Amino acid sequence: MDKIETMVTTYNHNVTINERKNIVISGVKKIDSFDNEEFLMDTTMGYMVIKGSELEIIKLDTYQGNVSIKGKVNSLTYMESANKKEKEDGIFGKLFK
Repeated sequence: MDKIETMVTTYNHNVTINERKNIVISGVKKIDSFDNEEFLMDTTMGYMVIKGSELEIIKLDTYQGNVSIKGKVNSLTYMESANKKEKEDGIFGKLFK
């Protein structure tokens, strides 16, 4: 019999915002979507939406789950994973009205 080891990764989740211009987030599992006005990412503490202007990724470390973003941050919101579907419907609903 072969023995299979399962590696479970756990990330601490931290958010640091400096002068509403730079944001560093740890504990990011994946980035679902992003553009220069909005980021939607799955973190260890739930889905996070960052809204602002001129947002861009400065650093992305998928191995450790760290993301650095620059631009003007207007809001940061957490959503339950069940609300992700509602959020996606809202975006597409606005685009195709």
